[in-house]
Formats: sequence, structure tokens, C-alpha cells
Amino acid sequence: MRRFGERIVKGQRYQLRPGSYAILPRNGRFLVTFQAEPEPEFQLPGGGVDPGESLIQALHREVYEETGWHITGARYVTAYRRFAYMPEYDKWAEKVAHVFVARPTLRMGPPTEAGHTALWLGRDEMLDLLSSAGERSIFARYIPE
Repeated sequence: MRRFGERIVKGQRYQLRPGSYAILPRNGRFLVTFQAEPEPEFQLPGGGVDPGESLIQALHREVYEETGWHITGARYVTAYRRFAYMPEYDKWAEKVAHVFVARPTLRMGPPTEAGHTALWLGRDEMLDLLSSAGERSIFARYIPE
């Protein structure tokens, strides 16, 4: 599995943190989330899988929380790994990001998660603005020019 992000800190213990993330195309544009804190960044909608959730359940929940949209037709495309300190949880994590392509179908309202804004971007904007090297790489690989 390909790895992105920070170097592994020797001697540091990491907690496994699986997550589900979505590439969301519609009419030639892509639905993303802008998260204001702790660092301002553009992201594929998604996040950690809660205890008892499947990857698909987490994907639907996270997309809704971060964009306000319902999705359908989720198709698994790949996974990547990154090791990172998560200041919001005060823990070191081995994040395994499972990436899906899905179709946004119905906007229910604004994002329910504080500090998130849903935006539509073109392909080139996605490659310029996505904050994660892993997300940029996966997006470029699965959404060719």
C-alpha cells in the first residue's frame, strides 16, 4: 500500500485509524470540503470509521456531515496510508484512507460539521488545492485528463 505524508517517528506508537473518503464528480466538477481548522485545507470529503461502522456507512455519514449531500453508487478504488499526529484527538495515527468514487444525488443543506464548507471545483483546481499529497495522487490517477 502506498504511503504519503510525514515520516514515521522512530519509537512512536501509532494507533490504526481507518477512514473512508470520496471523489464526488457531477457535471464535470467535483464536490470537496474546505475545513477551516486546525489548519485551513481543501479535502476529499471523508474521515474516520467509527466503532461498529462499515467503510460504506462511514463514507455516507462523513460525506453528509462535511458537505450536506447524500450520495449513491459508491465504488471502491484504492487505499493509501499515512502516519500523522492528529492534534484534534491528541494522538499519533496510522491512517489507512479507503477511497471511493460516488455520485452526489441530493443536497440536504449546509454541512453539519462545524468549520466545513462544501465547494464545487474543476479537475485542475482539485489538483492545485487538495491539501493532502495522497488525495492529489489518487485523484490524478483515477480522474485522468
